[in-house]
Amino acid sequence: MTLELLDQARALLRDTPVVDGHNDLPWAMRCQAGYDFSAIDLAGDQSGRLHTDLARLRAGGVGGQYWSVFVRSDYAGDKAVTATLEQIDFVRALTERYPDQLRLALSADDLETARAEGRIASLMGAEGGHSIDSSLAVLRALYRLGVRYMTLTHNDNLPWADSATDVRVLGGLNEFGEEVVREMNRLGMLVDLSHVSADTMRHAMRVTSAPVIFSHSSARGVCDHPRNIPDDVLAALPANGGVAMATFVPKFILPAAVEWTAAADENMRAHGFHHLDTTPEAMACHRAFEATRPRPRATVSTVADHLDHMRELAGIDHLGIGGDFDGTAFVPDGLDDVAGYPNLIAELLRRRWSTGDLAKLTWHNAVRVLRDAEAVASK
Repeated sequence: MTLELLDQARALLRDTPVVDGHNDLPWAMRCQAGYDFSAIDLAGDQSGRLHTDLARLRAGGVGGQYWSVFVRSDYAGDKAVTATLEQIDFVRALTERYPDQLRLALSADDLETARAEGRIASLMGAEGGHSIDSSLAVLRALYRLGVRYMTLTHNDNLPWADSATDVRVLGGLNEFGEEVVREMNRLGMLVDLSHVSADTMRHAMRVTSAPVIFSHSSARGVCDHPRNIPDDVLAALPANGGVAMATFVPKFILPAAVEWTAAADENMRAHGFHHLDTTPEAMACHRAFEATRPRPRATVSTVADHLDHMRELAGIDHLGIGGDFDGTAFVPDGLDDVAGYPNLIAELLRRRWSTGDLAKLTWHNAVRVLRDAEAVASK
């Protein structure tokens, strides 16, 4: 990548910074430090243990971040609800601890205000409908606490929705699942279709009266993984008005990484770790496995290939970025942490993406889709 292109990328991000759809820092802080800011001070350099800290967010040109208030899908019932509330409490504490850097954002206007103030807008997204324990009252409570999207499922099916990585049961949503989508529309909470089955994607898009998002999913036409978005769904996105935010997770974007990651996850379980664990101890286990079986390497170009394909099918008005930093053990070369976004923008500039198109990708589409969901709710 030339210095000239990187300079252009950084200049663009100063004007229209990245609104990233998904970062799992809250869960990483829970697992690694019990949410203790004195144990991990995000104002300092945390590159040895996290993908995210305040300085690297600035270096990456991040102007808005959806912090995932994720809890694992093996958490159920009251346990899932309680853990989600703890995650929300952490994000609020995060913005209160670093008020000069971060601003809690509850609306599209808040995103614009944060940008004008030179602060990073901090939004929240719940990753998985298990967080509401099949209760619309809990859904409404999460909205009042600041959650502005909910991913309908995580890795496992729910009684009311099929996941991408579980067996087909409902073939989409059941009647209660449709009710969840309609209530999210009424509240102004974005319906997030990352992690759900293709049938659930199509079903939710038939039911919703507001635009949907994919907070961290890429193109199945480039990498045939069930976590990615099929071509027909991408092609239907303009009619819905939604936004698909390309993710950086190698096992979702690089075909050669799919089989390797399955073996690495099995190795993790054999050593007593959850396969999603990214604590230093778990990463040491990963590194030992990698030393005996070299890992296929995704790159910035791999991500750009997905964005090219997604733009061809959905159009530039329906694309965004959702890196999934601190929610994945491995990342592409050149996108090693949240400071890496300029490398992606430079690669897209090299591919002749216009500055206007890149501004939509980074900022305008994410702000617009939230504003559109608010407009539907106001009706």
